[in-house]
Amino acid sequence: MRKGMQGLALMVQEQLKRDPHAGDVYVFRGRAGGLVKVLWHDGIGMSLYAKRLERGRFVWPAVEGGAVALTAAQLGYMLEGIDWRNPQRTWRPKSAG
Repeated sequence: MRKGMQGLALMVQEQLKRDPHAGDVYVFRGRAGGLVKVLWHDGIGMSLYAKRLERGRFVWPAVEGGAVALTAAQLGYMLEGIDWRNPQRTWRPKSAG
C-alpha cells in the first residue's frame, strides 16, 4: 500500500486494462485487510481516499479476472466495516417512552 494516486492509476491502466479517468471508483486493499485506498476521477481531477479500520478487516469479495463490481450500497457497507454480504441491522431504541 505504498502506491499513491499516480501509481494506483497506472495499475488500473496497465493491469486491469481500464481507463482510470473514466469516472469509475477503484478500491485497493492492503494485505492485512485493515487498510483500503479508493481512487476516483470526477472529470476535474483525481481523488485518493484512504481508510484504516481500528479493529477488524474489510470484507473483500472473491476476485476473478482481476476486478469485481460492487453496488454503491455494497461499497458503503464495506467502507463502514460491515460485512456487505450479509448486513445485520442492529438498531435498538434508546428508551421505552
